[in-house]
Amino acid sequence: MSNLLHLAAAVDLPDCFGAEPYLELVRLAERGGLDFVTLDDSFARPGPDALAVLSRAAPATRRIGLVPTVTTTHTEPFAVQAAVATLDWVSGGRAGWRIDVSAGEEEARLFGHRPTAPVGRLWDEAGEVADAAARLWDSWEDGAEVRDVPSGRYLDRDKLHRVDFTGTAFSVRGPSTVPRPPQGHPVRLVDATERPARTVAARYADVALVRAATPAQATAVRDELRASAAGFGRNPDTLRVLVSLLVDLGDGEHAAEPGHGGGGPRATGRGPLYRGGPVDLAELVAGWYTDGVADGFHLVPVEPRRDLERLVNGTVALLQHRGLFRTFYPGSTLREHLGLARPANQYAVSGRNAVSGRNVMAGGTS
Repeated sequence: MSNLLHLAAAVDLPDCFGAEPYLELVRLAERGGLDFVTLDDSFARPGPDALAVLSRAAPATRRIGLVPTVTTTHTEPFAVQAAVATLDWVSGGRAGWRIDVSAGEEEARLFGHRPTAPVGRLWDEAGEVADAAARLWDSWEDGAEVRDVPSGRYLDRDKLHRVDFTGTAFSVRGPSTVPRPPQGHPVRLVDATERPARTVAARYADVALVRAATPAQATAVRDELRASAAGFGRNPDTLRVLVSLLVDLGDGEHAAEPGHGGGGPRATGRGPLYRGGPVDLAELVAGWYTDGVADGFHLVPVEPRRDLERLVNGTVALLQHRGLFRTFYPGSTLREHLGLARPANQYAVSGRNAVSGRNVMAGGTS
């Protein structure tokens, strides 16, 4: 378990098409010092593009991490990595990417595709996209941009690297059209509740979400993810595992069901749901965290404005008072919030595949 409790929240607003209500929620979460917010997205439902909304939120906030869902199904891997890298640039190093797949037939029909592949195969493809994205982010070394106006020299050609990646369903050539992001690699997040997603989470994710109604469920998945990460040659301490809960704080403490801290989560069709008040929620978070169940929590408000406000003003304040959660952001990037190091550039370390020529190659997917 990492030394700091990590807290994040969803800012999903059903049937909302304007940017300002989302910005209000993101600012509120930032006032509470949360590590990051997530905004879900899919091709199957109406609503604004999550990445566009959080790109709009970037200049309106200063510290909080911004993590949109961007599916790897029916999208171009080259375009996805460039868009996430751009969010990292416009936010000053606060971008994340919630990797997901589109398994629904409705979404496939929108693109004129035949029936979608089995979900396991979609997650295999998602892992390949995550791998390709990391290579493209590293295709520019730090300092590759020279911007020497008198000489007309824009780039250091020795700091650009060719990427030729071939997956089972796509191929990508680079370098990227976007310089290496401020974080090196924007933070990658995967909901690892369902088994098909766990390999991608263990191998590529910086943050894994686990929807669990009991400490035993959460601990079992966390232990599995850490063991799998070690099997891939990763230090398991570089993977943050957060329990994801729906929270309904509308009826206060008296609504809590018997359980840890007065109100344990209950399994529902939408996922584990905590119903109660901010005080008992703080007890649950503190208890599960200090027992080593998880590195933190990702909380999904049932009533976004009401529940997020009570979360920030009640639960977070109580956790801060107990010394379990920070009272200010000690750093400026999402990786710093999560206690994660900036990754080394794999090509700068190896020193191979330097691109010759003065200008950037145009990249793309075939």
